[in-house]
Amino acid sequence: MNLQDIKNEIIEYGRLCGVKNFTPGTSGNISARFGDKVVITSSGSANGYLNTDEFSVIDFNGNVIEGHPKPSSEKMMHIEIYKKRPDINYIIHVHPIYLSSFATCNKALDEPLMPEIVYYYGQIPLAEYGLPSSMDLAEKTAKHFDKYDAVLMANHGFIVGDKTIKEAYLKLEMAESYAQVVINTKILGGAVLLNNAQVEEINALKG
Repeated sequence: MNLQDIKNEIIEYGRLCGVKNFTPGTSGNISARFGDKVVITSSGSANGYLNTDEFSVIDFNGNVIEGHPKPSSEKMMHIEIYKKRPDINYIIHVHPIYLSSFATCNKALDEPLMPEIVYYYGQIPLAEYGLPSSMDLAEKTAKHFDKYDAVLMANHGFIVGDKTIKEAYLKLEMAESYAQVVINTKILGGAVLLNNAQVEEINALKG
């Protein structure tokens, strides 16, 4: 895909994130692998209202090659994930209400409540807190992508990566719904978890 096609994809899925209130205001950032470079939303842009001028093309050291002169301050977090996972081509980092609630409570989503979550995520781990925009945060978050495609960021938000932007977005949508379900189970007195045998049966479907 050419650069404009990638921008158009990010604009469309950023708009969907805005419609679902996954990315309030100017919070969050979205990126795509672009050969040996990365296309990322610019600093201060709003994912729900992006235009073609609000993108930077950067190298894997974070240097701007073309486009907006000020890329997202979280650029190194995206880069570290791309370095760790050659199969990931798109990353969405946002602050949905329910997922961010778990992140700010420092609680991972690691209980086997629903078959879909076991199948697609295994679990959604919690990365330790790091100062926003810091290399410390980038490293603490990226290390979880050795086993997982989606990660909660302590006192911060949520990040997900996948081969296509559609797959990344759908995992975001499913995760936010799951977080809401988990909260509802607390209100209703506690969920009934899937047992180990049931989890093994679900995992066997992946084969």
